[in-house]
Amino acid sequence: MAYAFLALAVVFEVAATLALRTAAGGPPRGRRRWYLVVAPGYVVAFSALTLALREGLALGVAYGIWTAAGVAATAVLSRVLFGEVLDRTMVLGIALIGAGVLLVELGAAG
Repeated sequence: MAYAFLALAVVFEVAATLALRTAAGGPPRGRRRWYLVVAPGYVVAFSALTLALREGLALGVAYGIWTAAGVAATAVLSRVLFGEVLDRTMVLGIALIGAGVLLVELGAAG
């Protein structure tokens, strides 16, 4: 169940971050209402992360997965939704972050 809570935390953190980008994106009318998604999204994300920790997930593992998945999903979705840059160097960086988190998880298991 800990990983389900962690997945929920990632989804809501990414959604809140993308809503923040949308809200801060400029003058078109109606964008400010996206701020109504930002704070609740982060509250749910941190609450779900707390539940994952209560379920026994190690902090280093949980935080590593949460941040790595968040960075990867946000970068890819920012490319798709906002046309932001996602070049080979950035993809390599995301892969290295993923490898680092995997090593932390393997270390925690051993």
